[in-house]
Amino acid sequence: MSFAPTDDGQMTVVYTDGSCLGNPGPGGWAWAVDGGPSDCGGEAHTTNQRMEVMAVIQALCALSGPTHVVSDSTYVVNCFKQQWWTGWQRRGWKNSQGKPVANRDLWEELFALALNPSRPVTFGWVKGHSGDRMNDRVDLLATDAAARQVREGSL
Repeated sequence: MSFAPTDDGQMTVVYTDGSCLGNPGPGGWAWAVDGGPSDCGGEAHTTNQRMEVMAVIQALCALSGPTHVVSDSTYVVNCFKQQWWTGWQRRGWKNSQGKPVANRDLWEELFALALNPSRPVTFGWVKGHSGDRMNDRVDLLATDAAARQVREGSL
């Protein structure tokens, strides 16, 4: 499912979040546009970091046009704001300590979406659990999606 950008050509602002009950454990991801679409899902066995990245992937797959991603994940936001990805690629997908980059499979998928020159994507950070209405909304959606993984796994 894909959603059109705003009629006036302005950037769509999407909030994303990931959650994990135990780390690793059952996890959930969520994204939402204020007054617009939202989605969430999960995995039975994952990590919080994977769910944070997955939330952005799912949002960018569903939305079209210029997009501003707002996340409480410094892992996601700093990767783009500090351009960690350039070093990872230059070093053959090794981090600054020379170890393999965690979650490379998801990062590669996200880079294909977020670094596409035909579609502007920007990132901004919001402090989690600070009363930001939209961050609280995606946090609840992601946490509920993770809890569903527990319930579905126990059937």
